[in-house]
Amino acid sequence: MIATQPFGLTGHSSTRTIFGAAALGQVTQSDADRTLDLLLQYGVNHIDVAASYGDAERRIGPWMDRHRNDFFLATKTGEREYAAARNEIHRSLERLRVDHVDLIQLHNLVNPIEWDTAMGPDGALRAAIEARAEGLVRAIGVTGHGTPIAAMHRRSLERFDFDSVLLPYSWIVMQDEKYAGEFEALVAMCTERGVAVQTIKSIASRPWGDAPHTHATWYAPLEQADEIDWALHWVLRRPGVFLNTAGDITLLPQVLDAAARFDPGEEGPLQPPSGLKLEPLFV
Repeated sequence: MIATQPFGLTGHSSTRTIFGAAALGQVTQSDADRTLDLLLQYGVNHIDVAASYGDAERRIGPWMDRHRNDFFLATKTGEREYAAARNEIHRSLERLRVDHVDLIQLHNLVNPIEWDTAMGPDGALRAAIEARAEGLVRAIGVTGHGTPIAAMHRRSLERFDFDSVLLPYSWIVMQDEKYAGEFEALVAMCTERGVAVQTIKSIASRPWGDAPHTHATWYAPLEQADEIDWALHWVLRRPGVFLNTAGDITLLPQVLDAAARFDPGEEGPLQPPSGLKLEPLFV
């Protein structure tokens, strides 16, 4: 079973490894149902999906009929304006077949112009706050990719008391000294405020480039068991953070197995395994 810890100040104790439901975007319902069985086997109790993840919300919907109380359910809106975000939140509830979600997140809020719109008086944040007041969501978060995101999340937290943030964290991304410094500043702010920190891209190895895409992830992932173990354990050695799984159900068994075997009392290697070549996804 995978260990749990408080998800910020939400009152929920989430598994440190969160199911990244982007993996369900292009799969059949039967494949999705087998994925649910695996989540239950490892005790994963937190699902992170988004309106833009293909059919993922629709694949999760049937699970909620039987397992709503077993999961902290998070989704995202990528809309920036109030009306569109409000409509998307309601559509997500319909697809998920629930009367509320535990967390709504402003999705990939990185671009400064989009940030101004989303955070403005007629922006997506207003729709999220309204949904919380109506009992449609319990908490509000913000997510993002790319090297500017740690600094942007700090800016977001200065504007509004978000309950969670989500951003890249891995050995390779932390080799960028500027990003690493901004990440540490963000984590310090989140720790002081009780904001949950979710991390992504733990097993990303490099951009696909011209190589054939062998997985549903938009980057080439690590595939060997020892490499996945190292990458996941490297992230999980940092107390307090959560690790969101990769967007491919074929990788999920290895990822969950590695997460379940993580022992916080053991010291793993800080450097990548010999011969492993990693490239940054974001420049």
